[in-house]
Amino acid sequence: MARANTAYYARHDPFADFTTAPEISQAFGEILGAWATVVWRSMGRPDPVILAEAGPGRGTLMADALRLVARLAPDFAAALRLHLVETSPRLRAVQARSLAAHAAPVWHETIEALPDGPLILLANEFLDALPIRQFVRVAAGWCERHVSPRGFELLACAEPPLPRGRLDLVPDGGVIEVCAPALQLTARLCGRLSRQGGAALFLDYGPGVAGHGDTLQALRDGAPTDPRHAPGEADLTAHVDFPALLGVAGDAAAYGPLPQGRFLSSLGLFARIERLAQAQPPVQAGGLVEAAHRLVDPARMGSLFKAIAFCHPALPVPPGFA
Repeated sequence: MARANTAYYARHDPFADFTTAPEISQAFGEILGAWATVVWRSMGRPDPVILAEAGPGRGTLMADALRLVARLAPDFAAALRLHLVETSPRLRAVQARSLAAHAAPVWHETIEALPDGPLILLANEFLDALPIRQFVRVAAGWCERHVSPRGFELLACAEPPLPRGRLDLVPDGGVIEVCAPALQLTARLCGRLSRQGGAALFLDYGPGVAGHGDTLQALRDGAPTDPRHAPGEADLTAHVDFPALLGVAGDAAAYGPLPQGRFLSSLGLFARIERLAQAQPPVQAGGLVEAAHRLVDPARMGSLFKAIAFCHPALPVPPGFA
């Protein structure tokens, strides 16, 4: 999965296959810019402070966030140092163009490579693309599903690295997914936040409760496809196991997961949309409102997508999680 996604993002425009929240509404990035501003002030306004995004796509989210910060919080704009976590050279070039009017970013291959110091990290649909392992319960115990030239095959192995209670709920034939990179990343990030200060906000999709099942999926040319077909030609993702992430937070304070619709609404998404719509003709204004409903409607992105935050334990509850 890791090799296939690396090849996919290096050669393809992922936004030809799917649309993310920042591309749906500019208010999404603006709301997260406001969130970062409030968090920075609660940190005591450190100068400098690292503002980072993991998986910044086209740079749309960060461009919208920085535009709002520059207008409403010039002190934060002057203090922040922009860093982006992106492995694709092609996407880095797109991000550079999107952010040309803002602070010059510094790119990194991993979150762990970010420089030391107080940190505010934003990440939208980043964790879902990290590679998973799948374990299948069989009569004799557990087998891990592997990729072979013949497709998926089961190989005997030990139990999945999850708490015993999680495994006892899985019936014969049931699947447990484990995303070791997400767990390692979260544990290291939370350790850093506890030592150096700051907060991290992730928005991604998953059930929000401990569960099981095969959630590996692929999109190619805007349509679902077999994950085993033409590796590197489709975007592979899986649901995020939010309870597992909470379990590795250590000394950091953890909040959520909350449904994205509830989170964005509590941060004033519709107030922002109303303000934007006032300056637009009726058709364009209606489009802005429709885009906002797409983000928060439980039947669309508002329920499956979740928000989760990790913070230094001395910080107050971050916006949207009270």
